[in-house]
Amino acid sequence: MRNTTRDKVLQEIKVDQPAQLLDFLVQKEVRKSRNAVKSLLAHKQIKVNGKLITQFDFELKAKDKVSVMKYDQSRKEKRLKGLKIVFEDDDLLVIEKEAGFLSVATDKEKSRTVYNSLNEYVKKKDKKARVYVLHRLDREVSGLMIFAKDTELQDIFQKNWDNLVPKYSYMAIVEGRPNPKNGTVTSWLTENKNFVMMSSLIDNGGLKSVTHYKTQKSKGGYSLLDFDLETRRKNQVRVHMQEIGHPIVGDKKYGASNNPIKRIALHAGGLILKHPRTGELLEFKAGIPKAMQILISETQKERKDKPEKEESI
Repeated sequence: MRNTTRDKVLQEIKVDQPAQLLDFLVQKEVRKSRNAVKSLLAHKQIKVNGKLITQFDFELKAKDKVSVMKYDQSRKEKRLKGLKIVFEDDDLLVIEKEAGFLSVATDKEKSRTVYNSLNEYVKKKDKKARVYVLHRLDREVSGLMIFAKDTELQDIFQKNWDNLVPKYSYMAIVEGRPNPKNGTVTSWLTENKNFVMMSSLIDNGGLKSVTHYKTQKSKGGYSLLDFDLETRRKNQVRVHMQEIGHPIVGDKKYGASNNPIKRIALHAGGLILKHPRTGELLEFKAGIPKAMQILISETQKERKDKPEKEESI
């Protein structure tokens, strides 16, 4: 028996001339922006002649009937353990990773990774499907990540990352109050035999690294900073905060004195992505994780009176 509530039609539109589905829906103003229309497709709310369509470049013909369906809560994608899917189309996945979850396998941990979870997810729809790694986040860092769905796109991203990802920003809570509040850190990074990144303020043959920071808020012995990176080096933000004497909370590898929230207080919260197929600019934001929010919102006395509890994003 069909669930009529689940299949409720919000709007029906007849096609008068050939067009691609996304362009048609934008032209008909079924939502206020292209991103909002793509969300309809991603959430399986568009039917053409009664058939569910998620492909944004689906070719419409004259006399086709396009239906906009009510969002089906029962069809909502479940949050995978340790991550949630922010965006998905035929080419890409954008996800938000929790702290404590590996991006890809290591010698010590091969099964519980974002990569493996996403491969299991896409194979439920197509046994031949898989995802391809474009970049990584450290285990104890949370935030946004992009995965491709074919090797061609993986290669395109690897060769054109700066053009396709014009902005990939972080936020962090650091120890103390940076002075000046806003600034730029430039240094040259090398990796020692223990896989720790070392910073030099003079050119020592390492990789030049540039981090811009801006203080958003200070309270007690902590400050919330936003970062824009000119370069993408391993552990760059973490090393640069240690360099200026304000290590990231919880980052004992790079100088932190304590770890009150049982994670590194670093979060990849902003992403602007130029879609490699359509050229469309997509913007994603992942708000500050609750544990970090509590840390910067309470005084040290309040934190002693109320023990911290790590929360899911």
